[in-house]
Amino acid sequence: MPLGRAFAVAVTGITGSIVEIEADVGRGLPGMHLVGLPDTTLQEARDRVRAAIVNSGYRWPPGRTTLSLSPADLPKVGSLYDVGLACAVLNASGLASCARLHSTVLLGELALDGRLRAVNGILPAVLAARDQGWKRIVVPAANLAEASLVSGVAVVGAATLRDLVRWLNRSGNLIAPLPVPPPPRRVAPELGDVEGQFVARRAVELAAAGGHHLLLTGPPGVGKTMLAHRLPGLLPPLTEDESLEVTAIHSIAGELPRDCPLIADPPFVAPHHSATAVSLIGGGAGYAKPGAVSRAHRGVLFLDECTEMPPRVLDSLRTPLEEGEVRISRRCGLATYPARFLMVLATNPCPCAAVRAIDCECSSRVRRHYRSRLSGPLLDRVDLCVEMETSRAREATTMGDNPESTAVVRQRVVTARQAARERWVQLGCATNGEVPGPKLRAKLGRFAEAMIPINFAIERGAISARGADRALRVAWTLADLHGRTSPNVEDVQTALSYRLSRDL
Repeated sequence: MPLGRAFAVAVTGITGSIVEIEADVGRGLPGMHLVGLPDTTLQEARDRVRAAIVNSGYRWPPGRTTLSLSPADLPKVGSLYDVGLACAVLNASGLASCARLHSTVLLGELALDGRLRAVNGILPAVLAARDQGWKRIVVPAANLAEASLVSGVAVVGAATLRDLVRWLNRSGNLIAPLPVPPPPRRVAPELGDVEGQFVARRAVELAAAGGHHLLLTGPPGVGKTMLAHRLPGLLPPLTEDESLEVTAIHSIAGELPRDCPLIADPPFVAPHHSATAVSLIGGGAGYAKPGAVSRAHRGVLFLDECTEMPPRVLDSLRTPLEEGEVRISRRCGLATYPARFLMVLATNPCPCAAVRAIDCECSSRVRRHYRSRLSGPLLDRVDLCVEMETSRAREATTMGDNPESTAVVRQRVVTARQAARERWVQLGCATNGEVPGPKLRAKLGRFAEAMIPINFAIERGAISARGADRALRVAWTLADLHGRTSPNVEDVQTALSYRLSRDL
């Protein structure tokens, strides 16, 4: 019998590679054999594919059936190869035409009765196929809305294997995609609900405008969590490219709604303080799935009660904070996920969490041990450190205060981000928080007057070189919020004050 052929996509991280599936039906004892580094899930496809073909009304070929997935050295993970395997077998048996089959990428899992089930990771698979020159892709009907987010490629949906084979033989039609409805706008909590706390609200605005990491310290009930939950509402909507990138990550994680899969707002991820390093960074057995830092890409990662987390877990954030991505090596290969997020840490000043300092029962040794859970290298990557006021002090400072609304603050944030984007567009940076330190100093001028406070702080050992760069990034954001083209001495001094107040 002739050789059957079909094509699928192997997804690693948010990138993918085309996989050629070859089917050979020859002499020998009846059986189906998979080669090409299939994982356990893919090995089980032998039973799913055989049952789906037979229950769809087609004859399973006699003899030994060998299925090869190339490139052979690329690990194949998951069940999205089922449809390609079945069509390759039917093509080798002469039941599926080659004309459309050899120019189409097939994705999806098969049920035993021949239905196509939805799978995770359809969006990055379709993006990979389009980028490698493929013009037509078949996906399960339940994944059609997600796949149709990608422009420049023809996507159709199939409900059953029998419908797909009829379409391949030009005797039937598949489901055409409908216009994807715009995602519902997220209703963010109102910033104006937070009374007082002027310094903390200003720090939240700075964090949103420049993509700066933030540490909020204060007793319970002072408003740390309230401010953190209001931060995503200050961020501008995602651009088209950012939206597809974020949606692709959540597609792999299996967190997309089927009817309206596009994510247009910056995500907000808040793992529990008992989260492990794997759940935070990503990983898993065999295939590395995205963790909380990647699901918070282009959004906010909020770690409440961060000092209750093991120091080893917190220190695992250091590389993603610095590089904006995570690289996870597992048995099935190296997966790279983007992780350009805005981190917000919240903690009590001591274990007893007394509302008033006078009521604290913790010794100085206990307080030092509690603070040491946040290591120096991690704190050095935090740009803004704010100690929030107690309720009594807050009441004294809010008399006659009229807190600004989310809409008012968001407009300033959007204007500041637009100024930063135009300034650093040649570097490919969208916010001041992403710009390398040498570029910041070169833009300002090494011997500019605004550099004097930073140089003095470095000379007396108050901050590290990394801390100086981060303070300079905050100073640029302060200048953007005030409509200036470059930071002045006052901006730099204000930025340094947020770093030099790191003592909890």
